[in-house]
Amino acid sequence: MGKPLIDEDIRTAQTLPSAWYTEVEHFNRLKSVFSGWQFAAHKSDFGANNVLPVEHYEAITSESVVLLKGDKTACHSNVCTHRGMRVALDSCTAKTLQCRYHGRTFNLDGTLKHMPEFKEAIGFPAANDNLAEFPLQQWMGMYFTALDDSPRLPWAALQDRLGFLNAEEFTHDSSRDRDHTIEANWMLYVDNYLEGFHIPYVHPELNQALDYEGYTTETFEGGVMQIGKAMEGDVKFDLPDGHPDAGQDIAAYYLWLFPNMMFNFYPWGLSLNVVIPVSPTQTRVLYRGYVRDADLASEGAGSLLDTVEEQDQWVIELVQRGMASSVYDRGRYSPTREQGVHHFHRMLDELVDENQ
Repeated sequence: MGKPLIDEDIRTAQTLPSAWYTEVEHFNRLKSVFSGWQFAAHKSDFGANNVLPVEHYEAITSESVVLLKGDKTACHSNVCTHRGMRVALDSCTAKTLQCRYHGRTFNLDGTLKHMPEFKEAIGFPAANDNLAEFPLQQWMGMYFTALDDSPRLPWAALQDRLGFLNAEEFTHDSSRDRDHTIEANWMLYVDNYLEGFHIPYVHPELNQALDYEGYTTETFEGGVMQIGKAMEGDVKFDLPDGHPDAGQDIAAYYLWLFPNMMFNFYPWGLSLNVVIPVSPTQTRVLYRGYVRDADLASEGAGSLLDTVEEQDQWVIELVQRGMASSVYDRGRYSPTREQGVHHFHRMLDELVDENQ
């Protein structure tokens, strides 16, 4: 293990080199960071169904998976073990899953149930004829899956701050869903999310809803929490006694979980962003909305989502163009405002160094 690319001391550290945002070599090398926990779905996404393909997960990892709700909820491969066809094509209610290619049928626990024209096959069925199962965790009504059994995210610590929201009871509101394509590297989108430094300059409307001087950033293993305080008279959380932020006027909790998940909690509910790398210079961002109290959605910081997103995309795409400059390579971090970006870059640097 060599000298870290990103100095531990934010006061002396330099940002990631511009090549990390532009070159295919770095883009491909960073694909490994997506093998850990990824948001799959909120329990309300099932609706009345018990079969739920997770389409965005394939876009991130190239692995097609499906959530199956039988005696328990589990995450299984959505690839038929016969010839590789997708098994579940849409959300539905079913007692079994049947592949539409050759009729191979699976139980809702992923085990093989029936296969036509295989009576003469020797050594069939075998264990690998069942649908492979992937790790699955649930936190606050949200399901997370991973390609490997990664270390657990700090659910307990997050629960102390966010558990009062009862996010298990939120409901998916598809009118709040968005699917954006941005001409920029995925890391620039994350960089931008992880600091409120730019708010007064890029987001004039949001700057009127948040107290910039009271904006704070907390880093922890696996993520970053940013806390936006409300301006006097604006909508805020009704925090219970004993809450870590009791007595403060909190407008929003902005939670980022490594490497690409953003959970924006407002008094009205949750706006979730999932960042999907497409190429070194293109990114998809999925927005999903889960509502707690729709009457509050037109007030405060949580009412400005589309405006803020447009402003963010404008600046991020211009920064991407700047990364191609022959005279720019690395910048510096504000020690007071860019702790989250520094934390993210150190996590990337450490993981890449481990995998070399």
